[in-house]
Amino acid sequence: MDPTNIVARLTPQVVDPLIRRLFAPDGPVAEPVDRPVRISRLLSFTGEKPTLSEKELHGLAAALVEQASAGRTDAENEAVAAALARTLHALADIEMDDLDAARLLPAEFARRLCGTAPGATRELTHDSARLHGLLLDVAALHLLYLFTERSAFVARTLVEQTRTLTELIHGPGAAPAVALPPRTAGAPATEATAEDDAFQDSTTPSPDLAAQDAAFEARYAHDTAALHNHLTIFGIDLTHSPDSWPLDAAYLGLQCEPGPQDTEGSPDASGQDDPPLPAEQALSGRGQVLVRGVAGSGKTTLLQWLAVATARDELPEALAGLRGRVPFLLPVRRFAREGLPSPGTFLSAVGHRDAEAAPAGWTERVLGAGRALLLIDGIDEAPESEREQVRRKLAEWTARYPENVWIVTSRPSAVPGNWLAGEGFSELSLAPMGREDVAAFIQRWHRAAAQRCPADLDRLGQYERTLLNAVRITRDLGRLATNPLMCGLLCALHRDRRGYLPHGRKELYDAALSMLLERRDRERAMVPTDGVELTRQPKIQLLQKLAHWMLVNGRSEMDQATAVDTLARHLPSIPDAARQGGPEDVFRHLLNRTGLLREPTPGTVDFVHRTFQDYLAARAAVQRHDFGLLLDHAHHDDWEDVIRMAVALARPDECAALLDGLLAPHPGVRAAEARHRKLLAAACLEHATELDPAVRARVQRFTRDMVRPSTPAAARALGWIGPIVLEMLPDPTQVSDHEAYLLAITATSIADDMAIDYLTGLRDRAHHDVRAQLAGAWRRHDTARYAREIIAHLEPAELYFPVADLEELHTLRRLGGRPHLRIAGPFTPDQLVEGIAPAEGLTRLWLAYDLGVSMEWLSAFPQLDTLRIGRRIPPVSGVPEGIRVVQM
Repeated sequence: MDPTNIVARLTPQVVDPLIRRLFAPDGPVAEPVDRPVRISRLLSFTGEKPTLSEKELHGLAAALVEQASAGRTDAENEAVAAALARTLHALADIEMDDLDAARLLPAEFARRLCGTAPGATRELTHDSARLHGLLLDVAALHLLYLFTERSAFVARTLVEQTRTLTELIHGPGAAPAVALPPRTAGAPATEATAEDDAFQDSTTPSPDLAAQDAAFEARYAHDTAALHNHLTIFGIDLTHSPDSWPLDAAYLGLQCEPGPQDTEGSPDASGQDDPPLPAEQALSGRGQVLVRGVAGSGKTTLLQWLAVATARDELPEALAGLRGRVPFLLPVRRFAREGLPSPGTFLSAVGHRDAEAAPAGWTERVLGAGRALLLIDGIDEAPESEREQVRRKLAEWTARYPENVWIVTSRPSAVPGNWLAGEGFSELSLAPMGREDVAAFIQRWHRAAAQRCPADLDRLGQYERTLLNAVRITRDLGRLATNPLMCGLLCALHRDRRGYLPHGRKELYDAALSMLLERRDRERAMVPTDGVELTRQPKIQLLQKLAHWMLVNGRSEMDQATAVDTLARHLPSIPDAARQGGPEDVFRHLLNRTGLLREPTPGTVDFVHRTFQDYLAARAAVQRHDFGLLLDHAHHDDWEDVIRMAVALARPDECAALLDGLLAPHPGVRAAEARHRKLLAAACLEHATELDPAVRARVQRFTRDMVRPSTPAAARALGWIGPIVLEMLPDPTQVSDHEAYLLAITATSIADDMAIDYLTGLRDRAHHDVRAQLAGAWRRHDTARYAREIIAHLEPAELYFPVADLEELHTLRRLGGRPHLRIAGPFTPDQLVEGIAPAEGLTRLWLAYDLGVSMEWLSAFPQLDTLRIGRRIPPVSGVPEGIRVVQM
C-alpha cells in the first residue's frame, strides 16, 4: 500500500460530493445562526426523517474505499468500508458542536471520532487499518471545511482556520465560501487570530506536504512496529532459539499500583488502597505519568508494547484515547551524555532507519498538533547529576507541546516522590508479579519453548508442572520470582539443568552466566566463524571490564570505540584471550556470541539487561578490592544493586568491612544519605552467605530505630529492604493503633510468607485501618495459608474483603462468606454469582476492577444495598432498583 498514491487519488472533486451527503439538505443551518450547532443536528442520517439510510452510508464509505484502491474490490476492502461506515456513523454520537470541531486539526478530529467508535478497526489487518486511517484523515479534513462553509458564525469566529481549511481543499489563494474580514499586514492579531496563526504556521502543512506527511507517517508506523516488536526471553531454546521473541507472542500484561499522589491521604472511607490494575487500565485517561519499577519489572517492555500497539492501531479499548497518535520511544541511556534530543532529531534518536526521508518539520508538526505519544524510558539511566536537567527539559517540552501524551519510566529510588508533579505528572508503580502472574508467565514461557521444539513437548510439560509446584512451595524460589526477568531466568535454568534450580540470587546469576557463556554455542553445535574461541572465564573477565567502566563512568551504554580501547588495555593480562586476536576481533566475538551484549544503535554497545551489568560490575569491584569506591558511592541509587551483589560475592572479612563502612560516617554525606546507607546495610544482610554475628548484630542495632516509620510513605518505603526488616520491627502487640497501622504497611509490602508470621500479631486489632491493610495484602501471599492465619481472624465489621481471583473467591466462600466484598480482579458475572455465598449475606459490594459488563446480575443478591465504584472505574449501567451507587 502506497499512501502517497492513495492520497493523490482522493481529490476534492471526488471526496467533497460524498462527504456533503452526510449533511442534511435543510435544518438548523439552512438559516443564519449566531451560535454553535450540535454536530448530530447537522447530519442526514439522524433525526425523525433521515435522508441517508445506513445502507447508503455504507455505500458512501465503499465509494471512498474503491477510489482509494483504484477500483479494486476484495474482502479486505469490504471490511475497510464497513469500519469506515461505522466510524462516520459515530458523528451522531460525538459530544461536540460544529465550532468545537472546527477548532481542531483534521487529524485530531479523526482521532476523537475513532474514540467515539471503539473497536471499529479491531477486525482489520494491519494494512487495512492503515487504509482506514488515511481515509478517515481525508474525510475529517472535508468535514471540518464543511462546518465552516455551512455556518457563517463558525467561519467568522475562526477566521484563519477557515482560510486554512479552504486552501487545503481547494489550493492556495482559494476564497472561503463565507466573506471574511481581510487580514491587515503587520496589524496586531486578535486573540482568535493569534491562536489561528499558531494553528496554521506551526501545525498545518500545505496540501502537497500533507500528502507527504501522511505517506511518511504510514511508513514510520510500520517501521516502528517492526523495530520494537521483539522481546528477549532468556534461554527459551539454547539450541534453536532466536535472540529475541515477537513481542505480541510473548508480552505478558503487567499491573500497576497507584503512586503517592493517589495513595497518600486516600479519601476512601474504607481506608483500603486500590488494588493493582492492568497497565492499560491504570494508564487510561492519563496524559502525563511517571511509571516506577525495579530492575527487570518490565518498564521497557511496557513502553515497547505501547509503541507497537499504537503504531499498529491495536490498542485495547481502555487506551482508545491513544489511537491515532504517533509513538516515539526515547531511551534515556542513549542521551546520557548529550542530554535529551531536540524534536528535530527524534527520528534518529529512536533508531528510525529512514530518518533522512522525513518531510522537513514533520516531528514538530506532530508535536504541535498534540498527536504524539512520548515514551521516555529510564530516567535512572541518566547520571544522577544530570537528572535535574532532564526534568527541566521535560517541563519545557510539556509546556511547549501540550495535548501530547507523556509516559516516563524510572527505577523507584532514582528520583524523589512527586518528582514531576509540578509538571502535571501523576505516578504509577509496576506491581510485583503475584502468584497468578508468575504462574501465567511460566506457562507462557513453556508454550513458547514448545513452539520452537515440538519434539520436547512432553518434557517441557513436565518441567512446567514441576516448576509451578516448586515456586509455590519453595520459599527461596518464591522470593526470586517477582518480576519477568527473574521468572525468565528461572524457567531457562530449570529446563537447562533438567529440573535442578539454583538457590539465591548469586547462584542464579552465576548459573545464568554459565548457561549463556559456556553452553550456548556448544549446545547450538556452533563452530567459531570469527577465529575466536573463548572459554567461560576469559569471557567473564572481559565483560567485567566493560561493566566496570560503565559503573565508574555512570553509563549504561558506551561507544564501541571506547569498548575496544577498554579491551585493548586489559587483553595483555588475559593471555587466553590475547592469543585469539586483536581487541576489535575479541569485541566482535563478545557482541555476537555471548548473548549478554547488544548493539542498540550503530556504534554503541550495552548489556541486554541492567541486572547483568550490575552483577558483572560487582564482580569486578570485588576482584579489584574496590571497596572504597563502592563506599564512596553507596548513597547513589544506581549503585544500590551493585553493592548488594558485592556483599553476596565478597569474602567474609570483606563483607564485614563493607557493611561497617556503610554504617560509619562518610565525608560529604548528608544526614538523609547517611540514613539511606545504614538501611542499605540492613538490606544487604540477606545476601551475605557468611558473616560475623557481631557485624550482623551491629547492623541491626544501628538500624532498629530507623524501621519505626512515622508516615505511610515511609512505612511503604521500608519494604525495599526485604524480609530482613521483619526481624527489626518492634513487637506488634506492644504498639499503639497508629503505629500498628504503619507496621502493617511495612510488613504487607514484603511479598514473602515470612511476613505472615509477623502479621499474626496484628490480626486481632479492632482498628479499621489495620484490618483493612491486612485484608488488602491477601493477593501477595499463599491464598490458603493467608486465609487461615489472617483473613479468618479479621473482624468483618465495616471491612471490605478483597477477592482478586477464583481461588480467593472460593476460599472466602469456604470461610462462610463476608457481608462486604471488594472485587479486585477479572471475573465474569456467572463466576461471582456462583462464588459469592451465601447470596443473602452480601450487603455491600465495592467494584475496584472494571468488569466491562452491565450490572443486572446484582439482582442475585437480595440484601445488597450499596454498590461502590472505584475511582478509576467508569460509570456502570443496569444497576437493579434499590441498590445505592456510590461513585468514589
